[in-house]
Amino acid sequence: MRVRQPAVAGTFYAAEPDELGRQLDASFADARAHGDSDTTAAPKAIIVPHAGYIYSGPIAATGYRWLAAARDRITTVVLLGPSHRVPLRGLALPDVDAMATPLGLVPINAAGRDIVLQLPQVSVADAPHGVEHSLEVHLPFLQRALREFSVLPLVVGRASAEEVAEVIDAVWGGDETLIVVSTDLSHYHDHATAVKLDRATADAVEAGDPDRIDDMDACGAYPLRGLLVAAAGHGLRADTVDLRTSGETAGDRERVVGYGAFVLH
Repeated sequence: MRVRQPAVAGTFYAAEPDELGRQLDASFADARAHGDSDTTAAPKAIIVPHAGYIYSGPIAATGYRWLAAARDRITTVVLLGPSHRVPLRGLALPDVDAMATPLGLVPINAAGRDIVLQLPQVSVADAPHGVEHSLEVHLPFLQRALREFSVLPLVVGRASAEEVAEVIDAVWGGDETLIVVSTDLSHYHDHATAVKLDRATADAVEAGDPDRIDDMDACGAYPLRGLLVAAAGHGLRADTVDLRTSGETAGDRERVVGYGAFVLH
């Protein structure tokens, strides 16, 4: 079996299973304190951040809490995030059978892989996945939130919203399939500026308007815009369920990163 090993365990999150479990517990505890979730109607898609757990873990957990009603139903996760380190045109899948975390293996969804590889904007490339954190950091959250599931991991480079939406549409599936887009929001402004910028981005997400989201508004702007196009085609509405900065989770408010959690019904 070909396995993609963790690249950021021990940095973005704990490499030891028990300590990772405690980090997840803390993130979900903070999410519970921050706001309620609807435990009766799970979303079709969520948008969640991907920084180190000390920074964005509680905001990500706010989004993942909404999956409680579908814990046993969701068996496929289509996971899309940006390529931070390797230049990429289109979308890339890793050439592996599973992805490893300290909590165990997550199998690749082979059927979904075969479907999306029929599209010209999708390729197989290990380099963009090698040290990329935008997908990896979500796997332990998914392992905690769901039971048995497989993942279709897509690193997204430069691609039009329509190209990304075409990929999402191809594997949209039914209630068994969850779409997860991984993105942080504004980067390295002071807290007050970030709050203003991120609120404007959240308004654009809620309005379903990808044209109002610039590359500088979200590091995952490409997959985010693609999801909004796909969501419009399926009649989904996005709601903001958490919007905070690293200044609110890790203390320093002089140079922060913005994080948001959104659910799409």
